[in-house]
Amino acid sequence: MQIFPMSRINPVITKRQEQLLDELRKCADELSGQELYRQLQKGDNAMGLTTVYRNLQILVKQGLIRSRHLPTGEVLYTPVERDVHHLTCVNCGETTRLEGCPVKTMNIPKKTGKKFDLLFHTLEFFGLCQDCSEKNYD
Repeated sequence: MQIFPMSRINPVITKRQEQLLDELRKCADELSGQELYRQLQKGDNAMGLTTVYRNLQILVKQGLIRSRHLPTGEVLYTPVERDVHHLTCVNCGETTRLEGCPVKTMNIPKKTGKKFDLLFHTLEFFGLCQDCSEKNYD
């Protein structure tokens, strides 16, 4: 398996996709499509909500951003260069960031049946936070 830095792949992106990437890079945390839409409405780079979501999907497919699906159905986006993972409570939605990346220590097989160019990975853990766990046992 080959892991290419994104600069080697060089996907072509539109001005609107670049705007979305810029907004995501400015923010220290993940943003939802709605939050990105509201941020863009504040400046000269406004675009419709449907356009925001359509371009986010394209950026995910190009391997430039990653998406994280919350138990509520909301999707959060962040640039792919931020390698952040989470513990998420399936009951209340509380999210805790993990320190480091456990995937980096995994032994990914180098020999597969077909060539596979890895762009990025995601890793999430779902369970019950301490508060929800204690409520279930009361």
